[in-house]
Amino acid sequence: MDVAVYPGSFDPVTLGHIDVVERAVAVFDLVIVAVLANPRKQPLLPTEERVDVLRRSLDETLDPGIATRLEVATFDGLTVDFCHARGASFIVRGLRAISDFEAEIQLAHNNRILAPDVDSVFFMTSLEHSYVSSSLVKEIAAFGGDVSAMVPPPAADALRRAAAR
Repeated sequence: MDVAVYPGSFDPVTLGHIDVVERAVAVFDLVIVAVLANPRKQPLLPTEERVDVLRRSLDETLDPGIATRLEVATFDGLTVDFCHARGASFIVRGLRAISDFEAEIQLAHNNRILAPDVDSVFFMTSLEHSYVSSSLVKEIAAFGGDVSAMVPPPAADALRRAAAR
């Protein structure tokens, strides 16, 4: 069985992330969307909320038949260690622009040195989501802007709650 891990902070999950998940599930037998629970970083949304928002977003957005080939989990530490623990041979990453590629190729090469048995696979985000980043979404939401065209409804709700705190 081909297992892939799609790691990220998903703070918040965007429609670009959902697009990558949907396409990865079409290629791999199982995709584990792995939410980084890094205690050294301070995300806008706590880990538990990011996992909940991600699960609800995937349930609401993707075809129900996909659910059997999709998991959401948390991890801390090296992505390749998580891959080994879960029996994954692939790391899924999304690319929006050349600037993403420059950063991602460094990660891919380092991961390959750490774990030659784990390969990185890149999916280009669909054109309609190529301008969306979690950082930009958080900034727009912090100023009261409408991010509903960039994130699934559960993420928009979570951002509104976070802005009200």
